[in-house]
Amino acid sequence: MSQRGKIAALIAICLAELLVVLDNTLVNVALPSMAVQLEADMSGLQWIVDAFTLAFSGLLLAMGHLGDRYGRRKFMIIGLAGVAAMSAAGALASGLGQVIAARAGMGVFAAVVFPATLALLTNIFTEARERAAAIALWTAMAGIAIAIGPTVGGWLLEYFSWHSVFWINVPVALLAIAAVLLTVPESKGAHPGRLDRVGIVLSLAGITALVWSIIEAPKYGWFAAQSLAGYLLSVIALALFVTWELRVESPVLNMRLFRIRRFAVPSAAITVSYFCAFGFLFLITQYFQGVKELTPLEFGIHSLPFAVAVGVGAPLATMLAQRLGTTAMLVSGLLILAVAMYIAGRTTVDTPYVGPVVVSMILMGLGFAVVQGPATESIMGSVPLNEAGAGSAVNDTTREVGGALGVALLGSIMTSVYASKVSDRIAGIPASIMNDRQKELASNTPISVLEIIKAPVNPLVAQAKTELIQAMKVASLQGATAASYVAVGTLVVCAAVVAVALPWRPERGQSILLGWREKDSAAAESEARD
Repeated sequence: MSQRGKIAALIAICLAELLVVLDNTLVNVALPSMAVQLEADMSGLQWIVDAFTLAFSGLLLAMGHLGDRYGRRKFMIIGLAGVAAMSAAGALASGLGQVIAARAGMGVFAAVVFPATLALLTNIFTEARERAAAIALWTAMAGIAIAIGPTVGGWLLEYFSWHSVFWINVPVALLAIAAVLLTVPESKGAHPGRLDRVGIVLSLAGITALVWSIIEAPKYGWFAAQSLAGYLLSVIALALFVTWELRVESPVLNMRLFRIRRFAVPSAAITVSYFCAFGFLFLITQYFQGVKELTPLEFGIHSLPFAVAVGVGAPLATMLAQRLGTTAMLVSGLLILAVAMYIAGRTTVDTPYVGPVVVSMILMGLGFAVVQGPATESIMGSVPLNEAGAGSAVNDTTREVGGALGVALLGSIMTSVYASKVSDRIAGIPASIMNDRQKELASNTPISVLEIIKAPVNPLVAQAKTELIQAMKVASLQGATAASYVAVGTLVVCAAVVAVALPWRPERGQSILLGWREKDSAAAESEARD
């Protein structure tokens, strides 16, 4: 394949990746509008975000395996068409349940697309230095998509309703399909063997049960019977999955890969970085729109420093990893993220935007970028080419599980603290200021400040309304502070584990399993001679 053809294929793959990641973030900025029009509480808002995540993360391993078997390019095209169809369904939805169902459908087809992107890229760019550069662009695109989602969504909501955050996906998906058909070659695993149906079912059951339990735990309680039952089911299913995969001839996931530290430890680093990034984005949505009272477009513009930091940091980090080593980059990135979360946790109602807020976003973007590129290169450099889809799926699954944990856990910590501070006060508010529905919404999410501000009140109770709004803003930031400190602790522990578990010597751009790939090449040459 010519160099020009490789570049064209890379652009098409990154366009497909952009669509999937935007699906996962674009909706965040529309949450306040949805909360009002769909009468959704905090749990409903979390499910709008996490319905996509649940379906996406639960199916990634299975779809990566099937793409390896039947054709990654074919699966990518099917997935892109499905994302377009489900996006149209979301745009036409009129109720909360319909929106959540459409988001889940989008997650299903996004899971078909995403493992194929990195697997195709790894098979097109087989030389180590080229692969590192391609993965750097892939990583930058993912980070930029996460960050520009609020800006794009804010612009759409400035002129259109929340339905537009779904409609925008349709033309992008159609453009991506055309680009993939014209530029991307098909690739499959060399020796697929028998289809591992048992492994597919067990992986789906285990991951889905785990993510579902995490999402629902704040509703029932982290140690309630329903939550413990979900944890137990996920542990049993995943234990059976591991046992089966170690025995079967052609597994969905080669579990022996996790014996390789350069595969397993970077996977953990990606999980923790996504845990913090997605949790941060969820919290900052509440801050910019509930506390600072920004419009969706203003929110998007104010979040751009994060996008710029990711776009600049991802390519540089992947290239620096070739010189300094993966370990140095991962530890540095995790600690930068910890500093960013600590600064974010110190934010108050009166904290100026130009200062700690901007600094925290820039550091968050840089830290996120510094982790993603080198970690992804290490993971994919540890995977034989014929298992690239499965390796990509592990890389993607760790991201989504981490993101789901971040939204669920950090969002729930903020909500718990917020509710404990304002619930009693809101219950005593007279009906002239808030009706029962507004009280329920205000007790769950600080975004309801926007609705309370707009509601007309008798001048005699205007002061009480002002004091209530201030109390809600203060309580939401107290909750965000508690959540950010949990994130800081998680990041520091992960950085320590990476520092101890991985060697600090630079790899000089060589694949960790170069011998495996040489064996693959030798086998292919032998088959050609025969």
